[in-house]
Amino acid sequence: MKKIIAFLFVLLVTSSCTSSNNDSVNVYSPSKNIEVNFQLLDEGIPAYLVKFNGISVIDTSKLGFDFKEFSAIKKNFKIVDVQENSFNETWQMPWGETKDVVNNYNEIIVTLQNSDIEISTFKIHFKVYDDGIGFRYEFPHQNNIDSIIILDENTEFNLTENHTCWWIPGDWDIYEHLYNKTSFTEIDALAKAKHVNLAQTYIPENAVNTPVTMRTSDGIHLSFHEANLTDYPGMTLKIDKDKLLMSSELVGSDRLGFKAKLKFPFNTPWRTIQIANKAAELIDSKLIVNLNEPNKLGDISWFKPKKYMGIWWEMHLGKSQWSYSNNGKPHGLHGATTENAKAFIDFASENGFGGVLVEGWNTGWEKWVGFEDREGVFDFVTPYPDYNLEEVVRYAKEKGVEIIMHHETSAAPRTYEQQLDTAFALMKRLGIHSVKTGYVGKIIPKGEYHHGHWMVKHYRKVLETAAKYQVAVNAHEPIKDTGIRRTYPNAISREGMRGQEFNAWSSDGGNPPNHLPTVAFTRMLAGPFDFTPGVFNIKLEPYKKDNQVNTTLAQQLALYVVIYSPIQMACDLIENYKDQPAFQFIKDVGVDWDKSITLNGEVGEFVTIARKEKNNDNWFVGSITSEVARDIEIDFGFLDAKLKYNATIYQDGKNAHWNDNPTDIEIKNMEIDKNSKINFHLVAGGGFAISLVPIK
Repeated sequence: MKKIIAFLFVLLVTSSCTSSNNDSVNVYSPSKNIEVNFQLLDEGIPAYLVKFNGISVIDTSKLGFDFKEFSAIKKNFKIVDVQENSFNETWQMPWGETKDVVNNYNEIIVTLQNSDIEISTFKIHFKVYDDGIGFRYEFPHQNNIDSIIILDENTEFNLTENHTCWWIPGDWDIYEHLYNKTSFTEIDALAKAKHVNLAQTYIPENAVNTPVTMRTSDGIHLSFHEANLTDYPGMTLKIDKDKLLMSSELVGSDRLGFKAKLKFPFNTPWRTIQIANKAAELIDSKLIVNLNEPNKLGDISWFKPKKYMGIWWEMHLGKSQWSYSNNGKPHGLHGATTENAKAFIDFASENGFGGVLVEGWNTGWEKWVGFEDREGVFDFVTPYPDYNLEEVVRYAKEKGVEIIMHHETSAAPRTYEQQLDTAFALMKRLGIHSVKTGYVGKIIPKGEYHHGHWMVKHYRKVLETAAKYQVAVNAHEPIKDTGIRRTYPNAISREGMRGQEFNAWSSDGGNPPNHLPTVAFTRMLAGPFDFTPGVFNIKLEPYKKDNQVNTTLAQQLALYVVIYSPIQMACDLIENYKDQPAFQFIKDVGVDWDKSITLNGEVGEFVTIARKEKNNDNWFVGSITSEVARDIEIDFGFLDAKLKYNATIYQDGKNAHWNDNPTDIEIKNMEIDKNSKINFHLVAGGGFAISLVPIK
């Protein structure tokens, strides 16, 4: 039975707040390292500021809204009530980076009132943790008003200096941009508005998407994001270079002409700021999941974290195709055949992999690329003639492997919603519990965007419908991760970043060596992502002579530890794994964790993470670097003092280099214990991976 230790102390404080002395209230984190001050400025304007270890990290920042047909939330407010709460619990993830999560915060809930406007009362919640803060707006029932149309949310983040920033553009459609490292005043999202390698992109403002990570001149690290994005548009952050100010810019709808329409009562998502002395501490933060509601699904033991293989990478290489025919005639290059699927099932079963993904199995692939009207194109229950779905599933079960379903919607969500129940009912009947969804293309209907309110509700509908049929969702071209996996643990993974496939077909050289050491401190702070590591044929020969993966082979192994997802793909072709000693690490590495520790790292440069596998004493360590070679000392003090471990180390060979000699790898064994300290050399674009198994 899940053990939960909770301590709840609630103190209610009510005051009339009619004097200027009552126009300010402070709340501190449990260890008092973070302080939030909420205040009413002149003219009764709501604002807040944040200090970390006594240093201001967010200067006075205003809060408010613009509505259609109603007065703005802006000024002339009074504080009419303040509630102060303290909370401390330990809850357990059914799967995750760690088993036990401490949820410890102090909170204030400030009720504000302006009797002269229509939306006369609202509340602001501030939760302050030792690793950051979250705040959100609560709108209770309003007199004689049922709903509201939001034109803009005016939440400010007033920076204290011109920080170093790692950012991607505030694209309303896609997160698949390379991260930029600039000062705040050098952010220019509009320069990235046209990107040849993206299927859809829309960047209307000089804004950034979240998480956006920053480092101050004092070395303090900040990351701005949101948590519990429910029934609300996604938030980008608009840049004001002159004022060193970010302000919320919600993703809108050109079709409807506003940002959101909501019924009273409602809450906004949490606006979050993770704060840390060291970059590594950002990765270990659990702020985002803690700001979500507890598990609503109960027992989800029907989903098993797993490693998987599948029919996917070969299409990106051009070895096969998703489609079955050209002009009605089979072209002979279809990848999702019964024969091919069985070959992957055999190899997966022989090597201990739990799943096989099959893309291109269903009808419709001939019609959706390049077609503006994609409604009704895909059928999510009808296979192509050369793919026997029932036989493939039967064969997989016989081999102890589960098929992972694939639903590419072609960004036509209404077509998908019409078939949701039918498609998921088929999966349940076949005993398939995981689906990879996709949304490539511009959203239909025209004027809606992937990250707008209408699509946020669609993504949630898919998740909730899937839960009814015991289906877990790995969403590609998704809405951003905001920790909803705590509430709906069938939200197992998602893309939402520039993935491995860009190495195979992009015309700009693929993902540079600094990409993943940046992603670990930006996108990964939001939650799990399906990057699909494990390429052994680094140069992609003979299929893509002008493309390659810009890492060493050792780094591809390390990614299984550095990148977190409860499903991890070994994406390469079967033939590239055969007779490869390094493949043993992928077979051995865990995928569900009891504990995770970020040992070191700097944004965009390097990162090392250690993870202890759930239900045993095995540890795994992964370390990656950018194009800069470096030496890293690992202190193994995190190991159990009572045990000694057989360590198998997979590291860059002496002549390894991400471009010149990427497959040079050295594998060695040694005994390690808690007192061990070892120096490792990481070559340019390289890394190392270690499996640590207790010696019995």
